[in-house]
Amino acid sequence: MLLHYTTLFISVALISFSATGMVLKFLRKKAILDHPNERSSHSIPTPRGGGIGLLIAVIPTLFVIQGLSDQPLAGYLPILISAICLGFLSWLDDLYTLGSGIRFLSQVLAVTVCLYFLPSPVEGYLGGFLPIWFEKIILGLGWVWFINLFNFMDGIDGISGVEIITIAIGATLLSLLVPLSVEYTQTGLIFSAAALGFLKWNWHKAKVFMGDVGSVPMGFLLGWLLILLASEGLFIAALILALYYLADATITLGKRTLRKEKVWLAHREHFYQMAAKAGMAHDKIVLRIVALNIALIGSACLSLFTFPLLALLIASLCVAFCLYSFKHTYNKTKANG
Repeated sequence: MLLHYTTLFISVALISFSATGMVLKFLRKKAILDHPNERSSHSIPTPRGGGIGLLIAVIPTLFVIQGLSDQPLAGYLPILISAICLGFLSWLDDLYTLGSGIRFLSQVLAVTVCLYFLPSPVEGYLGGFLPIWFEKIILGLGWVWFINLFNFMDGIDGISGVEIITIAIGATLLSLLVPLSVEYTQTGLIFSAAALGFLKWNWHKAKVFMGDVGSVPMGFLLGWLLILLASEGLFIAALILALYYLADATITLGKRTLRKEKVWLAHREHFYQMAAKAGMAHDKIVLRIVALNIALIGSACLSLFTFPLLALLIASLCVAFCLYSFKHTYNKTKANG
C-alpha cells in the first residue's frame, strides 16, 4: 500500500508540474497576463491561468481512482463534472471578466446539485442536532462561501498552493488515524501532489498565477472533501484544517461589510496582504503561514484524542497570533513612515 501511495503522489506531482509548464508556454504565447494595479501584490505582468495545469493532474486522476473503486467517495461523479464546469466558466472569467452575478449563480447551482446527490449520514454532518435539510442549507451556504474565500485569498505567490497542501495532507492524516476508507487517503494525496507540482511554478517569485480557473474549482473540491470529513463525524477537525483561510477572509469581509464597501471587489486588506504592503517578502509570509498550518494539522489530529473543542481553541489561538503578527508588522511599518 505504501508503494501505491508513493507512486500515486509522485505521478500526480509530475503531471501537475509538466502540465503547468506547458500551460505557462501557452499563456505567454497568447499574452494572457495579470497586469499590476493598485490592488495587486505583484509588480510585473505575470501569466494568469496556471491552475489549468493543476486541474489536468487532479480531475482525470480522481475520475480514474474513484471510478475503479468499490467504495468511491460520495457524490464524486456530479462533483467532478461540476468542477469541470466551474473551471471552464472561471477560465472565461480570467479572459473576459464575467459579471459577479454569473459567477455566484454558477457556484450556487453547482453546490445545490451536488448537495442533492450527497447521501445523508445517520448522525448528520454537524452532529445530528438539526434536521438534515437544515444542515444541508448551512453546508450549502458554507460551501459557497468557502469557494469564494479561497478565490479571494489567492493574492500572493504560493499561498493557495500551500493551503491546498495543508487541507489535503491534514485529510490524509485524519483518514489514516481514524481510519477512513482508502479513497480519502488517495484523494488527499492527489490534491497535495498536484499543488506541490504547481508550486514549483508559483513559488516566489511566481512565474505564473493560478487564476480563477484554478482557485474556484479547487475551492469547490476542497469544500467537498471537508464536507465528507464532517459526514464521518470529523466536523471540528475539518473546520480546524481550513481555519486560517476562514478566519482571514471572514474577518476581512466583516470589516468591509461594516464600512458598507463592495465586498466582491478586489482589495488588499487581508491580514497577509498587510504584511506584504509592509514590505515582507511573499515567501516569508507564506512560510509563516506554513508554520501556522502545521500547528493546525496537529490540532486537527489532536481533536481525535481529546475534547474537540479544546483542539479548536488551541487552533484558534494559533490563528489569532498569526493574524496579529501580520497586523503588527503593518502597523509598525506604517508608524515608522
